[in-house]
Amino acid sequence: MAKVFMTCGRICSGKSTYAACLRRKYNAVVLSVDEITLALFGQDTGDKHDEYVERAERYLYDKSVEIISEGINVVLDWGFWQRSEREYARQFYGSRGISCELHYLSISDEEWYRRIEKRNRDVTDGKTKAYYIDKGLAEKFAGLFEAPDKQEADIIIDADKASEGGYHEI
Repeated sequence: MAKVFMTCGRICSGKSTYAACLRRKYNAVVLSVDEITLALFGQDTGDKHDEYVERAERYLYDKSVEIISEGINVVLDWGFWQRSEREYARQFYGSRGISCELHYLSISDEEWYRRIEKRNRDVTDGKTKAYYIDKGLAEKFAGLFEAPDKQEADIIIDADKASEGGYHEI
């Protein structure tokens, strides 16, 4: 039976790039909250951002079950920043008899800030469609993120080394 791969990590930790690798490795479909919200609203979500993200997640949970029922693996490319989100996902899929794995991309603060700066340059230069992360938003995200421990994560990836080519499990 098909399974779900959940990518977990701070913004700019490499989740989307890693999700693309999982897509190729497991012949999977990638479902991305950012992809949907950026396509529909661009950078202009304002105060409704959290509401739009929540709606997109609900839609993608349902869509993932539909895809899995066809025997196709699914990669969820959103942060799963909080333990409660990860517990909800495991319960959601578990209650439907669907296996899921949590892949956590661990990143150092130094590398994280370097990647935020690079992403912001790429967004400003029109090289990528992603959210621009100013200092206040980075601090907000840092405060919201609850890193999974080794018992919670099925696979832990050293995201710092990913920039050197490939992904290395810890």
